[in-house]
Amino acid sequence: MASASSPVPAAAGGSPSVPAGPLDIVQLGAKGDGKSDATQAILKAWKNACDSTGTQKITIPAGNFLTGALELAGPCKSSIIIRLDGNLLGTGDLNAYKKNWIEIQNVDNLSINGHGTIDGQGPLVWKKNECQKSYNCKILPNSLVLDFVKNAQIRGITLLNSKFFHMKIFSSQNVLVDKVTIKAPGDSPNTDGIHIGDSTHGISVGSLGRYKDEKDVEDVKVTDCTLVGTSNGLRIKSYEDSKSSPKASKFLYEGVTMDNVSYPIIIDQKYCPNNICVKSGASKVAVSDVIFRNIHGTSNTPEAVTLSCANNLPCQGVQLVNVDIKYNKSNNKTMAVCKNVAGKSIGVAKELACL
Repeated sequence: MASASSPVPAAAGGSPSVPAGPLDIVQLGAKGDGKSDATQAILKAWKNACDSTGTQKITIPAGNFLTGALELAGPCKSSIIIRLDGNLLGTGDLNAYKKNWIEIQNVDNLSINGHGTIDGQGPLVWKKNECQKSYNCKILPNSLVLDFVKNAQIRGITLLNSKFFHMKIFSSQNVLVDKVTIKAPGDSPNTDGIHIGDSTHGISVGSLGRYKDEKDVEDVKVTDCTLVGTSNGLRIKSYEDSKSSPKASKFLYEGVTMDNVSYPIIIDQKYCPNNICVKSGASKVAVSDVIFRNIHGTSNTPEAVTLSCANNLPCQGVQLVNVDIKYNKSNNKTMAVCKNVAGKSIGVAKELACL
């Protein structure tokens, strides 16, 4: 389980006005029985909100609402709040999706909040994921995608068992993710927490360079988080034989607690899972200006810090500041590995001060 928060202010503002139609999905015919298809009711609620002015609140009440693809597109006349207190269930029928499950595009001023769950029902389809074996695999649906979104907040909800990534943020600005819980089994394939690309003010970065024409990622802040039992903690990774040359720069990870995390701090420019790429020790992805500050807790592997950068393009400006992570097994021998990285360690436990 991982809870993530960010200090970036974002809110859906404006004054309420009379909506173009009902905004409670039950009033629009949705049944919370976990079996009936609620897709059209949710799409209708979105259209009613988007066509109105002021601030409009879509209500998803308690219940289990099964849906297929939800393409929620703007631009909208209104600021939109989606109040999620029920559970959204992504159908296991892959023919019901074009690409993603819930995709929100071209919206300014968006809030998704509540105590409900976005459940991708990944166990129904994980066996069809072949991306650990081939570059040319069919990508399963991501659960929640924000494309070209400005001034958004996602707060308090849970994302569970995505078919692929739990959340993806692309070409968006001023996105706040606060007190969001993400859960999936440790052996579930590609159920990454939050991916960002060509965006600012995001959460985490991974698998840079896998695809052509990827954009730079910069100004990423992750603060006041707790990661519990995750495979990886704070991770930046890029493919060794990358197909593009994006830059990853200006990262701040601060105030993060690790609880039994396998690999708490990682920069990996040599990512090559299951030998599906060519290993050369080189990289096209530049990583610079990364700060890990006030990071504490426990690791369930000895290697609490791994900074593995490329021979031809070393990482620059990496800082470890007040980092104290202990291996939680009996011998308690914590270690750090740093290769081809320039930076400094300040107030770091001796066994982790590899810079």
